[in-house]
Amino acid sequence: MSDREHTSGTGRLLTGVTWALLLLGLWMWGREVTDVRHGGSASATGDMAAVGRPPDVRLPPSSRPLGGALPQRVDIPDLGVQAPVVARGLNGQGAIDPPPYDQAGVVGWYAAGVKPGAAGTALMVGHVDTETRPAVFYRISAMKPGQTVRVFRDDGKVAEFTVEDVQVVNRDRFDAQQVYGPRRTGRSELRLITCGGAFDRVSRSYSANVIVSAYLTGSTGR
Repeated sequence: MSDREHTSGTGRLLTGVTWALLLLGLWMWGREVTDVRHGGSASATGDMAAVGRPPDVRLPPSSRPLGGALPQRVDIPDLGVQAPVVARGLNGQGAIDPPPYDQAGVVGWYAAGVKPGAAGTALMVGHVDTETRPAVFYRISAMKPGQTVRVFRDDGKVAEFTVEDVQVVNRDRFDAQQVYGPRRTGRSELRLITCGGAFDRVSRSYSANVIVSAYLTGSTGR
């Protein structure tokens, strides 16, 4: 948790609530996972205020999408993150069922969606905290455009993604298509998602979600 004053137990509750809010509307998006309408660039607005992309940051060109393969591990070198990936589905509320709380260092991948490295938008979610300690995506709000996210796949390839922006999306005006949809048709894209914004002590939940958007810029391995 970003506010270490929260009492023990609050972290688990707020994280569970945030997951439900985070993917409110994912059931709508999930019906057409491979056919999300392209609505143009999802740049930051008054409702999507965050780090964004400074105008002087030059990003590399995108690479041709890879074939489909299952993700096994996510590395974020600038944060020192090396996390195994587990496939997850949806819970009864239409939200991605996150990894168990006793696996705070594990990243969940929405297995009914796009495989990382393939064309489209792959979704990966991680807890920001548990009731006792920070979790795998605790620091992703500090990421900056140009940084790298590597996804190790079961075909022996490592898909290398470059971050293009980091946004904080207010939960009361959450737009599933804007968050989950591809920025550019035909690219391989990746979203890392966790909770963020201000903590509401009344509802015991965060006010927003942190969305790290990245796109494929290279690969290594066979």
